Amino acid sequence: MGVIQNLQDAFYAVKPDAAVEAQRVAFGTSGHRGSALKSTFNEWHILSIAQAVADYRVQANITGPLFLGLDTHALSRPAWEITLQVLAANNVEVRIATDNQVTATPLVSRAILVFNNDKPDRLADGIIITPSHNPPEDGGIKYNTPDGGPADGNVTGWIERRANEYLQSDCQDVKRISLDEALQQAQEYDYIGRYIAGLGQVINLEAIRKSGLKLGADPIGGTALPVWQALASGNDLNIEVVNEILDPAFAFMPPDHDGRIRMDCSSTAAMANLLMIRDQFDIAFGNDPDADRHGIVDSAGLMNPNHFLCVCVDYLLTHRPQWSAALKIGKTLVTSSMMDRVVQANGRDLYEVPVGFKWFVRGLYSGELAFGGEESAGASFLTLGGKPWSTDKDGILLCLLAAEILAVTGLKPSEYYAKLVQQHGNPVYRRIDAAATGEQKSAFKKLTSASITASQLAGYDIIAVHTVAPGNGASIGGIKVSTSEGWFAARPSGTEDIYKIYAESFVGEEHLGQLINEAQSLLSAVL
Repeated sequence: MGVIQNLQDAFYAVKPDAAVEAQRVAFGTSGHRGSALKSTFNEWHILSIAQAVADYRVQANITGPLFLGLDTHALSRPAWEITLQVLAANNVEVRIATDNQVTATPLVSRAILVFNNDKPDRLADGIIITPSHNPPEDGGIKYNTPDGGPADGNVTGWIERRANEYLQSDCQDVKRISLDEALQQAQEYDYIGRYIAGLGQVINLEAIRKSGLKLGADPIGGTALPVWQALASGNDLNIEVVNEILDPAFAFMPPDHDGRIRMDCSSTAAMANLLMIRDQFDIAFGNDPDADRHGIVDSAGLMNPNHFLCVCVDYLLTHRPQWSAALKIGKTLVTSSMMDRVVQANGRDLYEVPVGFKWFVRGLYSGELAFGGEESAGASFLTLGGKPWSTDKDGILLCLLAAEILAVTGLKPSEYYAKLVQQHGNPVYRRIDAAATGEQKSAFKKLTSASITASQLAGYDIIAVHTVAPGNGASIGGIKVSTSEGWFAARPSGTEDIYKIYAESFVGEEHLGQLINEAQSLLSAVL
């Protein structure tokens, strides 16, 4: 535990320099993340962010409770304690988990929605202390607005600016009371019990029970553990929790593809433990530490997230009779175009947005989107009756849907996807990183559809060039070029001197390679 102790010591001892850009508060697509050892996630950051959230609540007239959750990373509990102290000092009514439990992201989203549905005149919001699937030395904090989902850019921009003002002034104006006082003020909330009690509204649990399927769940040391334990103990779902270890060092984890420990349930390397015992189960699944992502394992191995999302959408559109035909299906621009074909075949409309689950929140909340999913194994969808369930990613929900699909259709997810391939073609998909200078990364912001003057891409006519998402008109921060049989998208990294190219071909691997090569040539001419 020496490494963990050093990390936690640095959380309190290291003071970030607000004059150094890399050490300031910075909200990305999933909140502020960093490491205490790098002066990017320290006590000062949390003090500043928590006070900024309290200030935001005042100016936004959010007067209901704030639901506060945390995951199992080593820095999460210290950050949770400080957040609670600051919020309580600002007279915020904070709801914390009973029995000092860790709390998954979707459970916080669900709690916000349930409260606000009952008391729309006194809105609640939430904070989750988590860096998601990031390595053990990282910490993270994200804010969810009263719609239950991750805050949009306008809100996070406001909080970021205010937090950096506090950081700049050494947090002199941050309010804080003792932890004992803050705990006395907080109200306990049964996140797990309430979440499980509602699952029958969104999943056909009876079909799973009657099927007799043997299910395996691997929380990989995260917040899904107490949820899966509760589901396994008293719901007749025949679930075996295969790993009940909670270790802030995540020492039990196999290294990811690059040798680092990363709790990524969409990585075959990180999911090696579950893959080794997959034959013991009809279907098995894993979650990342805050349980907003899913990894689905059947006899064929770990499902490609793109493939599983397509299976989910096709199944849901044919097994949710109460859903309105007007409901749209949300996907990000870099999610497989197999989704486009599945949605079209079901006579529904697609809603395509930039990368980031926050773009689905409004649609799920209003009931305009039946489903929102992104290529990094995150999704949520409406209840059986067409109401919002969670407006943040819900990895537990998607795992249970995999079990429902097998129980109802008799097809394992990989077998279901094989059926879709027979109907719609067999795409191959790849993401690569390419070196980019600061000037090249900045040039992405200036790209327009007119920047691409070529008429063909890898032998097929270019039919669309997008720098804004067709679903909501938001900037994609890059460009996407499509033909009838393939596409590529490119956008710069926010933290590294690279840009990311996503590409997909319905012709085959050779065509995919040609597509990527031509994409790089097109980009080098305009960047």
